[in-house]
Amino acid sequence: MITELTQQTTLPKHLLDFQSWSRKHIEDLFETAKLMQEVLSRPVKKVPALTGFTVATVFFENSTRTRLSFELAARRMSADVLSFSAATSSLAKGESYKDTLLTLDAMGIDAYVIRTDAAGVPYQAVRWLGKPIINAGDGWRAHPTQALLDAFSLLERLGSLEGRKIAIVGDILHSRVARSNAELLPMLGAEVWLCGPATLLPSGLPKVTMTTHLHEALRDADAVMALRLQRERMDKGLLPSLPEYVAGYQITQERLGWAKPGAPLLHPGPMNRDVELEGTLADAAQSLIERQVANGQAVRMAVLYHLLVGRKSA
Repeated sequence: MITELTQQTTLPKHLLDFQSWSRKHIEDLFETAKLMQEVLSRPVKKVPALTGFTVATVFFENSTRTRLSFELAARRMSADVLSFSAATSSLAKGESYKDTLLTLDAMGIDAYVIRTDAAGVPYQAVRWLGKPIINAGDGWRAHPTQALLDAFSLLERLGSLEGRKIAIVGDILHSRVARSNAELLPMLGAEVWLCGPATLLPSGLPKVTMTTHLHEALRDADAVMALRLQRERMDKGLLPSLPEYVAGYQITQERLGWAKPGAPLLHPGPMNRDVELEGTLADAAQSLIERQVANGQAVRMAVLYHLLVGRKSA
């Protein structure tokens, strides 16, 4: 099945954000992700597509979903995986990001999946390494594979994003997920609304509508995404209090009713039940939260395949 994949467009070498990606690139990637879903539905969930390749997951910041998803994705395609953890590395002894990555590169790595709490490191890694780099989240800036799996999950449920209103609610300011979705979803024809307290809304994001009014954001929305309050990234004073945030911006069953009937609910995780959303909503029929996690593996398989193999056969 995988050997039958053909690429009709020359793909970018890296996935840092979507600046060098076109709508056609994204659509091709999603077609591959559908094929990867078929692989994952088999009793033996493995293909030899990346045999001989070594993928390094280099996480300078903690992660559960993204890291495990990438490592499984690589192994499902028979790649070797080198898993790097900052907590047990020479970073604690003062080694720089650059020297750490160059040390790994000397071991014969073919592609890097990099997460950092500082914006820009994956972009620097492109200059340092010259190998395919996948940004698994850098500071507040970008998290492109999360946006891809969000869009893929929405397309499964809605069929098309053309003209669809997607409301993203919560801590927009500190959310790399919101920024990547604000970049990707309009490429696919969606109308993106970002909503939160004024102190948690950024400036300068093009092609989106921002509002502090939850009803305005949710009214007639085709889908709703709640975001975690990233209190670990906040300076003091951005929120009056947690109860006031919950009172004004928590997604409840009643408030979800302001959206279109059956509008799917998403959350990129980690999720704080009864903070950003009413706890029972996470398990409701409208929730795509578990589906997002499942789709993450297929989408990341597609990303790795396209960057390591698909480009060479394009």
